[in-house]
Amino acid sequence: MMLFTEVRGLPVVPSAGDTGPLGTVASLDVDVAGRGVRHVRLRGGRLRRETALAWEAVEAIGPSTVRVRSTARPGPAPAGHDLLGHRVLTEGGTSHGTVLDVAFDPVTGRLLAVFTTRGEVTPGRLMGLGDHALIVRTA
Repeated sequence: MMLFTEVRGLPVVPSAGDTGPLGTVASLDVDVAGRGVRHVRLRGGRLRRETALAWEAVEAIGPSTVRVRSTARPGPAPAGHDLLGHRVLTEGGTSHGTVLDVAFDPVTGRLLAVFTTRGEVTPGRLMGLGDHALIVRTA
């Protein structure tokens, strides 16, 4: 298990190690319906703008680096939202705090838990993510 906050800022390097870092992790995009990480958003690198890699390009995440396939090249960052700091609302519109962190499996990208200012939310309760809030089913 890893936390999104542990991954933020880690350098992203190709597994062959013949080139320098592609950038640093800015955030992880989530597929709410699939309950997993969809993209790794990067900052820096040669273009100095935010780019993204599909989760499938990730080979390993350790305490000091994110290793990706040597053939992986960052592309334009798709529209998405960073879960961290996002407001959480129930399907009925009741506030459930703010997202503090997200636990995930670093091998599969599967979400394990969303930690909010009002407690833990299981991935099975996630309904949608938009500009305004993360929507969750009422417990």
